[in-house]
Amino acid sequence: MSYDMGAFAVSCLLVLIYYLCLGRRSRREPNSSVYALNVRVREQWIDMVMRKGNMEILAVQTLRNSVMAASFMASTSILLIIGTLNISEKIGQWALDWHPYGLAHTFSTELWQIKLGLLLLNFFIAFFCFSMAIRFYNHVGYMINLHTDVSANGDLYKQNCAYLNRAGNYYTFGTRTFFFSLPIILWFLGPYFLVLATLALIAGLSMLDKVPS
Repeated sequence: MSYDMGAFAVSCLLVLIYYLCLGRRSRREPNSSVYALNVRVREQWIDMVMRKGNMEILAVQTLRNSVMAASFMASTSILLIIGTLNISEKIGQWALDWHPYGLAHTFSTELWQIKLGLLLLNFFIAFFCFSMAIRFYNHVGYMINLHTDVSANGDLYKQNCAYLNRAGNYYTFGTRTFFFSLPIILWFLGPYFLVLATLALIAGLSMLDKVPS
């Protein structure tokens, strides 16, 4: 169990270091961050919809697509939770089947329950994030169709921007929790797989978090 806990601590430290470096780079070079780009694009979209007339259909269609995507991901999270709970009934037998070469004795039932608990928590967080994204998308759907002069009523514009950016952030967090479930799943095969999967995930995230050239 000590190897598994050590691998888990190393993986968490690697993820923490990555996000600290990402935050530092974003402060130095805001234009290099895809998060800053997404914020600007959302604000420009809201400005366009609120300034121009007859944009209600575009706004409704765009927000509907976002709500449908978040709803699909939230439903997927629930299905993964149910599947993980069903797997938990066979935890002991699978421990022996997956480690047939004298390694099964190093995996206690308690350790596997911890791994399953972390996997369940990961999917619960994903469900919460996607549900909150749906909530804020719905708020924007009501607010953005209120005809007003953006220059005269800046509060409504800022509120729309804040709600839409918050919805986008929740959707991003939910997607990231799906990504982080992969190292946890590979952790069932052993502690080394957890560290290797975390390194591969960080390498992939480093490309996703950069603004495409």
